[in-house]
Amino acid sequence: MVVGLCCLTKKDDHTRSIERDLQRERRQLRRQVKLLLLGSGESGKSTFIKQMVIIHGPGEFTADEVRAYRQQIYQNVISAMRVLLDARQKLNFEWEQPSRQRNVETIMRFSMADFVRGIDQPTFAEVSPIVSDFWEDSAIKQTYEQRHLFQISDSCIYFFEHITRITMPDFIPTNRDILLCRKATRGITEHVFEIQKVPFRFIDVGGQRSQRQKWFQCFEDITSILFMVASCEYDQVILEDRRTNRVAESRSIFETIANNTSFAHVSIILFMNKSDLLEQKVPKSDIRQYFADFTGDHKSVRDVQFFLVDKFEKSRKDRRRPFFYHFTTAVDTENIRRVFRDCRESILERNLNTLMMQ
Repeated sequence: MVVGLCCLTKKDDHTRSIERDLQRERRQLRRQVKLLLLGSGESGKSTFIKQMVIIHGPGEFTADEVRAYRQQIYQNVISAMRVLLDARQKLNFEWEQPSRQRNVETIMRFSMADFVRGIDQPTFAEVSPIVSDFWEDSAIKQTYEQRHLFQISDSCIYFFEHITRITMPDFIPTNRDILLCRKATRGITEHVFEIQKVPFRFIDVGGQRSQRQKWFQCFEDITSILFMVASCEYDQVILEDRRTNRVAESRSIFETIANNTSFAHVSIILFMNKSDLLEQKVPKSDIRQYFADFTGDHKSVRDVQFFLVDKFEKSRKDRRRPFFYHFTTAVDTENIRRVFRDCRESILERNLNTLMMQ
């Protein structure tokens, strides 16, 4: 009888210990500021997460991450040149030096299977002189100037211009290289950073149409949504159907999120991203060709920026709710440091009572 009581007591103690651990874990989760990053593909969500690693994380990437980014940069370079070679042919731009045509197949032979396996340094070193030579040809430069007509990474020019350094056997990607490296997000990734003793959980989900069905898995207990828009893409179409304007697609997604009853009490902060690329594009690409309702100075970056912000602001049904927006450049660490500091303060202020009660 005594033995039985002893066993029951130990079992009860174990159960209570588990319950205490679960309660402590629930309190910690409630204390977290849970931020959901949303936006269409290539809007800059993953780049923003990289900035959080630099600013609020360890400040640098692990050796394994750096090795993975090195291979991804090799892939970015080869993929971008394949796109340019294909587009040059379709746009019918004549080679400045016709002899370059004989090297086209050396780059075009790379397949998706090669990219999945990964491009190693010796392989990249073999083809990088050819990539560099192509980039010198005026036909490829002309093609690049027409990049709004096809799908290519914004950062390819950076890597083309740094190809000698990238090809070196001892190449170690810098933080800037990593920020500019492009890899589509698949699935859901979570990152937790302790910022001024408050844990911030960032949830990054893929922005392509095929990935958006996963967004709804992340909607529970959200503190705030950071919605990212590539503001420079007003003259481009999305990858999925090659017809829908990218900004129009982003606005449609934002409208769905902003008017979702699940987020009635969740602050949504709009990041009009890629401001640096917008500044380069506005003098060359007339926004009136893509948005007939634009009435400002089409060569004024500020007029274009506020026109786009207004598009998103007007898509909200409840206009009484506060509307927050920032003009950002996700690859600029100081810009993101400053913008997120402002966002953090407003998020904490809105949720101070909840956090203090935990």
